[in-house]
Amino acid sequence: MREFSVPPIVTVGDAANLTDPVWENAEVAPDTVQFVRPGAGTAREEVTCRQFRDEVVAVARGLIAAGVSPGDRVGLMSRTRYEWTLFDYAIWAAGAVTVPIYETSSAEQAAWILGDSGAVAVVVESTAHATLVAGVRDRLPELREVWQIELGAVDDLVTAGEAVDPAEVETRRSMLKAGDVATIIYTSGTTGRPKGCVLTHRNIYTDIANAVPVLPNLFRPGASTLLFLPLAHAFARLIQVGVVHARATMAHCADTKNLVAELQDVKPTFVLSVPRVFEKVYNGARQKAESEGKGKIFDRAEKVAIAWSEAQELPGGPGLGLRAQHALFDKLVYRKLRAAMGGRCRDAISGGAPLGARLGHFFRGIGVTICEGYGLTETSPAAAANLPTGTRIGTVGRPLPGVTIRIEDDGEVLIAGDIVFQGYWHNEAATAEAISADGWFRTGDLGHLDEDGYLSITGRKKEIIVTAGGKNVAPAVLEDQVRAHPLISQCVVVGDRQPFIAALVTIDEEALPKWLAAQGRPETTSIAELREDATLRAEVQGAIDQANQAVSKAEAIKVFRILPQDFTETTGELTPSLKVKRQVVHKTYASEIAEIYQR
Repeated sequence: MREFSVPPIVTVGDAANLTDPVWENAEVAPDTVQFVRPGAGTAREEVTCRQFRDEVVAVARGLIAAGVSPGDRVGLMSRTRYEWTLFDYAIWAAGAVTVPIYETSSAEQAAWILGDSGAVAVVVESTAHATLVAGVRDRLPELREVWQIELGAVDDLVTAGEAVDPAEVETRRSMLKAGDVATIIYTSGTTGRPKGCVLTHRNIYTDIANAVPVLPNLFRPGASTLLFLPLAHAFARLIQVGVVHARATMAHCADTKNLVAELQDVKPTFVLSVPRVFEKVYNGARQKAESEGKGKIFDRAEKVAIAWSEAQELPGGPGLGLRAQHALFDKLVYRKLRAAMGGRCRDAISGGAPLGARLGHFFRGIGVTICEGYGLTETSPAAAANLPTGTRIGTVGRPLPGVTIRIEDDGEVLIAGDIVFQGYWHNEAATAEAISADGWFRTGDLGHLDEDGYLSITGRKKEIIVTAGGKNVAPAVLEDQVRAHPLISQCVVVGDRQPFIAALVTIDEEALPKWLAAQGRPETTSIAELREDATLRAEVQGAIDQANQAVSKAEAIKVFRILPQDFTETTGELTPSLKVKRQVVHKTYASEIAEIYQR
């Protein structure tokens, strides 16, 4: 199938904007708990719909008092915390435009985003952030204000705003139209300098208003989530908007080191994550079982979970024997895994990168259904998703209502609908390249649609490897399989214009000590010392052999090299959303790659 379209459920009117649900919630359900935030000590404090609306108004008055005008850009650089959401809505209520900045961004990245967007103010979280901005302030002539959350930015703005009539906020809000710019989100940049994606209130409102009705198990009153992905990430931002839209409840987790404890505390009904986090949950559970001498039990439980999930898509579902085995392992294994996620979590959303059928079936088999979705920042961001009414694991689902997906002759995925962004800020050439004259967004992804409109992503157009023999190889298929091994963190397949396919592999630094202990070796042994270790290489070779079964001989990995350290955002190989920057890896490890092919 070359094209599939789903009609919209909701069409956003010209007068609508993203603050409308905040005001509606305050009137319709004033006492419903909208957010849970840190209180005194270890306690948590509930924020009702009415209280949230009032706090948004108070901070918006402060922004107006500081001279923020309609259409002005305001930067927001912070970890995922309640104040991020509060400022986001306050900026909108003041008629301004939010410009998110990842809190891990370098001074050069922050300077580029603030300068390119022409931000007149920026909200930062910490002294480190304030120092970073101060260091580039001389390059930002339009930047007038810097507010720091940890130094009382909210209270300061509330106090300053007392001189502003609350009616001014209502006036600004009523002037805000669906076609006005809501946010400029700079792409995390797996290649080149970040580009500012211009998204309107209609873009984002259309996306979430059409997603909420088809995801009732996630977005509904009484549902709750713990958001831990960076809110500078478009997918996390959409969940924030969805929670407000549906009057669900959200808590924020600023530090993923505390994630397990906070999951136990919040007990969310659903979570949002990227595939790498789901991989780490799976690998951690598997390694824990092996360290306790229960590896064979876990392996059997895993096979049953996957078989049970696969049987859900067959006529009649799982048979009696499989159901009995599944019930047994639910008591022995699956229940413990769900407890680690808080005990109430039955649903999850995965985005940002392909999840892979293996993980999808495993998690559904243990009782946590992952709705894998697809989209890009440029599509506000969700364009397709697996739904409770129809899930095909291994695909990213069907187009969401109001979205049309087309497959070009070369396999590229194109998207049309009101979710498609307006273009790149101050970059007409890039905009013209990305959006066709008739409004189709060229994603750069390769994929195909089945007869029922389910989309499968097979790779990136620019990442396809063409070997010296002319064989086209999609790296993602192999990389997903290799990363299934609990010791392996990342895998980058190489071989463009080379005689065979090879792989660069990194070891999970959290998993390594337990593996070393099981081998009777010092837990402090570094990866650099183990690169040629026969036992470790045999482990990796096993993962490579397993992956090679999924492809033809011409596509199989012939050689691999273990790298001396894992990829990190700090060293530049990962984006803030944990996607590998292939160009950086190829440049950093050019000598390693060259040595592979000099043999």
